[in-house]
Amino acid sequence: MPDLDITQYDVTPALGRHRVLDPRSLAYRRPYTGETIRTVEWAPRVPVLDQQDLLKQDIHTSEMFDGVQDVDALGSCTANAATALLSVLLSHDACMKAGLDTTDAVAAERFAIGLYADATKADQWLDYTWPADDCGSSGLAVTKALRRRGLIDQYGHAKTAEELCALLQTGPVLMGMPWKSAFFEPVSSLALLDEIPNWQDSPVAGGHEVCITAIESVAQIEGDISYEHTVLRVRNSWSTSWGDAGSFRMSLAVYQALRSEIDLIQPRLDTRSQ
Repeated sequence: MPDLDITQYDVTPALGRHRVLDPRSLAYRRPYTGETIRTVEWAPRVPVLDQQDLLKQDIHTSEMFDGVQDVDALGSCTANAATALLSVLLSHDACMKAGLDTTDAVAAERFAIGLYADATKADQWLDYTWPADDCGSSGLAVTKALRRRGLIDQYGHAKTAEELCALLQTGPVLMGMPWKSAFFEPVSSLALLDEIPNWQDSPVAGGHEVCITAIESVAQIEGDISYEHTVLRVRNSWSTSWGDAGSFRMSLAVYQALRSEIDLIQPRLDTRSQ
């Protein structure tokens, strides 16, 4: 096993991401070379997913896996975020061929749960896997799971705000982040995480994986990106009742403040027909 850089978090029904960095894959980081950063939007084809209230959605894990009891929520945020991203990369027909129904949120959530099982197996450092245990996973592992299924052909990393913005010019990006307790309740549906009072002093509730889908605004000061005034829109997986119809916003300043605990990875599909 390679020498991994691992930060493990407690897994809850809403939060199940661990931070796992592999120096071998970080060698494929895509450096920022000064290209113009523009506003951009990537719209997932799947509806907003919900990793909680599974039974209310008529999702029975006992019917999906042998010998497994029903659970009402899973720390499957890595797979939920990856499912949203995959629905951007693939056409509707390609999604259907892969078993992902982009027209049905419940069917797509079932797809994400199956992907979560694959991701936990790719996290070889973990002692447990789903469906035996709701053990959480990582952005790196769920990306490996997508590649093993033949749904992507490569992936790249970013480690700076500028590199993140450059990746977003070409597609959505998975972001694993420490989720502060204050982040559970945004000030309003349209507010930024930045606007939550004293969020910096809030304890970390766990690790969370989300899908960055847009740069809504870009600001520059003397040719450099202004972190405080460049805003990202991010797809969550807690249903449309949370945040702005299931998404939230944050400035690059929040990324910069949490950068040491964040990992960014972009699954890509470059070399074959979508």
